[in-house]
Amino acid sequence: MAKKEKVDRRTISIHCAKCRTLLYKYHKGGRGGLVKCIVERIVDDRTHGDLRCHECGQEFARAQMMSGKPAHKIIQGKIYTKGMSRR
Repeated sequence: MAKKEKVDRRTISIHCAKCRTLLYKYHKGGRGGLVKCIVERIVDDRTHGDLRCHECGQEFARAQMMSGKPAHKIIQGKIYTKGMSRR
C-alpha cells in the first residue's frame, strides 16, 4: 500500500514591489522560492487576469503552459511575498 505524502501548502500573499498593492493570494507548495504560480492554485485574483498591477500598471508575470497546465511565470524583482517561511 502506497503512503500518501504530506504536502506542505500554505496561503501566501503576492504584492507589487513598486507600489505594494496586493495582487493575489496563492496556495504555495514546497519550500523553494516563488518562480511560477499555477492558475488553479490562485485563491483571490485582484489583477483580473491581465498580469499587471492594477495601481501602477507594472507587468509582474508572463502567461505560460507548464506541465500541461496554465501558469504565471513570475518576473523576479517585480513582486514580494508575505507568508513564506524563510529557512
